[in-house]
Amino acid sequence: MNLNEQPLSADYKYRGRIINLRVDTALLPNGSSATREVVEHPGGVCVAALTEDGYLLFVRQFRYPYQKVLLELPAGKLDPGEDPLEAGKRELREETGAEAARYESLGELYPSPGYCGEIIHLYAATGLTFGQMSPDEDEFLEVEKIPLEEAARMVLDNEIADAKTQAAVLKVYCREKGL
Repeated sequence: MNLNEQPLSADYKYRGRIINLRVDTALLPNGSSATREVVEHPGGVCVAALTEDGYLLFVRQFRYPYQKVLLELPAGKLDPGEDPLEAGKRELREETGAEAARYESLGELYPSPGYCGEIIHLYAATGLTFGQMSPDEDEFLEVEKIPLEEAARMVLDNEIADAKTQAAVLKVYCREKGL
């Protein structure tokens, strides 16, 4: 069975610094059409940086849409055309002051595929050395180290709400446990 939908038209309603919003008309597999609302986003990265003694580096950051501080792994938005691994290295250094000797891809995450085209690239980072943080001018963070096992428990107990952080923590935990 063909499940593909073909775009027939695209009407941009908003073009912003971070996202664009368009309303498409799509041809459905049965020949009828439907309206699809799409948020275009350049994508992002998330880095699970694991210390030699088994701690993950986290940041606490106020997230405006939720009006609260969230606990997250270091992460950020890709610049158009930017290599995801290079962006991950940049974000880790800016947000925590850490640099890693080794990076391993943990795959991609589609945070909300029903309406958003964002792809978040997940990485594990090891062999850490530490220098100075250099967050963006509008970025206010607190760095926190949490043991990997405690972080996995926090995900399972719904103490960490951020989806990219949940996925990366559990992937690193499973990898470290040989699962």
